[in-house]
Amino acid sequence: MELRHLKYFIAVAETGSLTVAAERRLHTSQPSLSRQIRDLEDQVGVPLLLRSARGVELTAAGKAFIDHARLALTQVDAAVEAARRAAQPAKQRFALGFLTGQEMNWLPKAMGVLREELPNIDVTVSSDYSPDLAEAVARGKLDLAFMRAEPGFDLAYRTVGREPLVVLMPSDHPLTAHETVTPQDLMGSPFVGMANKARVLRAVIDDYLARSGVQLTPTQGVDNPAMVMSLVASTRGLALIPSYVENLLPWSVVSRPLAGEQPAIDLVVGYSKANTSHALKLFVSRLDELIALER
Repeated sequence: MELRHLKYFIAVAETGSLTVAAERRLHTSQPSLSRQIRDLEDQVGVPLLLRSARGVELTAAGKAFIDHARLALTQVDAAVEAARRAAQPAKQRFALGFLTGQEMNWLPKAMGVLREELPNIDVTVSSDYSPDLAEAVARGKLDLAFMRAEPGFDLAYRTVGREPLVVLMPSDHPLTAHETVTPQDLMGSPFVGMANKARVLRAVIDDYLARSGVQLTPTQGVDNPAMVMSLVASTRGLALIPSYVENLLPWSVVSRPLAGEQPAIDLVVGYSKANTSHALKLFVSRLDELIALER
């Protein structure tokens, strides 16, 4: 069994189509891909995929196999990254990731924690969606990320902050006259919801609305704060989003706090316990100091 077999199998499972996986993900021919999948199933000894007119679906064995296949590829990527770092021991690299927009709040504090080490390390910074940050940390592309506690990754999480959700609305919306907004006030306006990729935030919002007895059908589902703001302005809709986004609002969008007990979402730092980076150990050892700066 070779790594390409695992990559091909995952591509087919995620796209649900041999043709789409071959043409768009793997850039190979469909017959060649089919042979690779058959070879993999022969080696495993059981069918992993069900083929039908509707596409391709995982068998029970395939569902059990895919998580291990993903983990195997993640571990290979992490091993490659570790080898590359070991080959350049003269100066360490410390790669920080931030949930898009959070770097405005947390990067200065993070750099303060690392300041005494800066002459000895190169610090790189990137921002992305939370699930992508989790994958990058798991694969060794990032040392640590400020993100959500994404399930399904073998990472250690430490909560560094808890953010209340606020209501976004167009700057001329009638609700701007309110000091606070109730869940019931959200009814009657278009509602911009979170897409599946923002599953942690979406779960917090869904739980809050359910506990409030409010049913809202999103007119859009997005996972990018900039797109949320754009849709709020263009559709005259409302959205629930963590308060850090208030730092990024254009003139056409404003926010209001929720009345009563406000729902909140944890901001965490995520890192791999298998990462032996000296800079990471230093950073984690000073997390209490970092958290105190936020209070």
